Amino acid sequence: MAWYDEAVFYHIYPLGLTGAPKQNPYGAPEHRLNGLIPWISHIKEIGCNALYIGPLFESVGHGYETTDYKKLDSRLGDNKDLADFVKECHSQEIKVIFDGVFNHTGRDFFAFKDIMEKREGSQYRDWYCNVNFGGNNEYNDGFSYDNWGGYNLLVKLNQRNPAVRDYICDVIRFWVKEFDIDGIRLDAADVLDFDFMKALRATANDVKDDFWLMGEVIHGDYTRWVNEGTLHSVTNYQLHKALYSGHNDHNYFEIAHTVKRLYEMGGSRPDGLKLYNFVDNHDVERIYTKLNNKAHFAPVHILMYTLPGVPSIYYGSEFAIEGKKERFSDDSLRPALNLADYKDAVKNNPYTALIAALGKIRQNSKALSYGDFKELILTNRQYAFSRSYDGETVIVTVNNDDNGSSMTVAAGNCGEYIGVLSGERVSVSNGNICVNIGANSGEVWIPYSDGAKKNISPVKLNQPEKKSEPKPEPKPEPQHEPQPESQREPEQVPQQNSADNAPTVTNADFERGRISGLQEAIIAIMEKKGPVTEQMKRDVYNNTHHDSLINWVKSFN
Repeated sequence: MAWYDEAVFYHIYPLGLTGAPKQNPYGAPEHRLNGLIPWISHIKEIGCNALYIGPLFESVGHGYETTDYKKLDSRLGDNKDLADFVKECHSQEIKVIFDGVFNHTGRDFFAFKDIMEKREGSQYRDWYCNVNFGGNNEYNDGFSYDNWGGYNLLVKLNQRNPAVRDYICDVIRFWVKEFDIDGIRLDAADVLDFDFMKALRATANDVKDDFWLMGEVIHGDYTRWVNEGTLHSVTNYQLHKALYSGHNDHNYFEIAHTVKRLYEMGGSRPDGLKLYNFVDNHDVERIYTKLNNKAHFAPVHILMYTLPGVPSIYYGSEFAIEGKKERFSDDSLRPALNLADYKDAVKNNPYTALIAALGKIRQNSKALSYGDFKELILTNRQYAFSRSYDGETVIVTVNNDDNGSSMTVAAGNCGEYIGVLSGERVSVSNGNICVNIGANSGEVWIPYSDGAKKNISPVKLNQPEKKSEPKPEPKPEPQHEPQPESQREPEQVPQQNSADNAPTVTNADFERGRISGLQEAIIAIMEKKGPVTEQMKRDVYNNTHHDSLINWVKSFN
């Protein structure tokens, strides 16, 4: 067992969160990283015990065109700021991993600048892939080279060069010595050389006990990367896609199929694959934006926290903020936020309260970290499974329908269960529990005991204003394969009253007017930028949470 087996991650893109300039002037350090110190307590409060933060090191723009691997980006501060930040995280029992951008460097990196100056005479000419002094590029360098993603701004390192490998391994040792980090997320791991990754793993095993290597991998057989010789984990993009489209399409078969395939990929063992689970990050749209029905925020996150894997929350998504990927900019995915704007969010924001409750149960249940996986119920709109470990069985039930549903679920010999989100207690009868799950909702059931009471954090999940009685469990609908996103019809989502999602206020009429004004302002801004479809309008009117609307307005800046 290692710390990452029980980790609940928080993910920060620091250049965005701190509001740093888009271009680096390479001037005196601006100590913006120190402004993130208060976020550490927030991370702790919502039940996270690990932080993935990056990119951090000197670069020219968005952070992934590295200039200096051993110097904090001057837009964020200096190395002392970073060391102090990690130290404070550790003092609050939060592990820290950095973003390791080792597939490519920026053009201002010392080795590439030496090639530009000395050309064929540079000792670093073999540090990059396919340097051709008979070619040229848009920078008029008088030579060409391999890049990442078609961007000559990102120059691909020759990872088979022993000098490059030794240099990067030395960078890892430097980060551990200078900043005392606990692991690294490898950028673009799906295009890294496998022998190079083996060298990184050997270094990881040497520098610190339980030093974690997690790689960014989009598609493929994850076991190619996750094994004893290379990485401990990779990003679970397969589950990411299934979680949002499975809800948008009312198709739990897609989610269940993905989960079973990944579980089998790991040998059908709870310790087979510990993938990094997420529903959004700095490269994809916010989950609150992607969901056709915003009430699905609850079942999506219940699944993300309880399915096999290591859960992660991207900064701001615990507040249900918006973030839409634009054709030429990711800025709206990486906004500057002021933590003071979300004061007491755990108490007043139902989305934040849900995330905090799930973080708490995740940290207090060994079964959710180490337990096996067993599917119990599957229809298009209802899904239940269990996680069992060391005599403890946790049962998870979710419902993506606009009506409540009753489920009869196998529960073994335990006498009584309690729902950690509702506090409801149910008795086991003939080896089953019969539970009622609200519309677009879910619950995590744990064996009831005096000790279990500490895990209970009742929260108000999204419910329709007019509640309907639970209906009998429907017969399974025909399984259907998910369509490509381009072929899907947008789902018609009924508007919800603001009281469903917004905290209670003293003057309800004033609050409704304030929400309405923000909605109208957002639509007006959107109309100035281009055509506004009916679906876009529905997305605006279905968002009735004040803080989320405020950040939506800010995202247009």
